[in-house]
Amino acid sequence: MNLKFAREEIDEKPKKAELAKIEAAVEKETSVIFYFDRDNSHKDLLELQDHFEAKGKSFYMSEVKYGLSDNEYMYQVHVVN
Repeated sequence: MNLKFAREEIDEKPKKAELAKIEAAVEKETSVIFYFDRDNSHKDLLELQDHFEAKGKSFYMSEVKYGLSDNEYMYQVHVVN
């Protein structure tokens, strides 16, 4: 699984998201929202969903459009303990 967080600036490359850091954030809070870049494959995000649901957590994912172009979107992932 090779995930990338959403870009903060349009012209920069997305930062890599380590699974251990994501899990640590989920364990600290009861509800966490992450934004992932459009460069992530849908398959990897579904693997992330399976990972958290296997641990008994609720997982909600949606696409968030931030512009008029078809490639101006990111994935919003909400994980609830």
